[in-house]
Amino acid sequence: MEDKVLRKLFLGFIHIHILHHAKEHPIFGVWMLEELREHGYSIGSGTLYPILHSMESDGLLIREDKNVNGKIRKYYTTTEKGDLVFIEARKKAYELFKEIKD
Repeated sequence: MEDKVLRKLFLGFIHIHILHHAKEHPIFGVWMLEELREHGYSIGSGTLYPILHSMESDGLLIREDKNVNGKIRKYYTTTEKGDLVFIEARKKAYELFKEIKD
């Protein structure tokens, strides 16, 4: 039960994390998995790729396919809508963290 609740909470953080990095530079799945793991998220590709696809469907990310060493790699960057959503999410997260810190 506790894991399920924490997973739901962390999924929101993961979305914000994706928007943050995709705003800074194009990201791809394997890189994002490694980045999230460095921050303590245990997430697999079976979870990440559907998140990226849904964020693309929601108009938050745009995908560009590039040939890298003979393989197609999908790079994601934020759209204007994604940038606006990220700015709003960052404000809300900042307010929440100020309130709940220590």
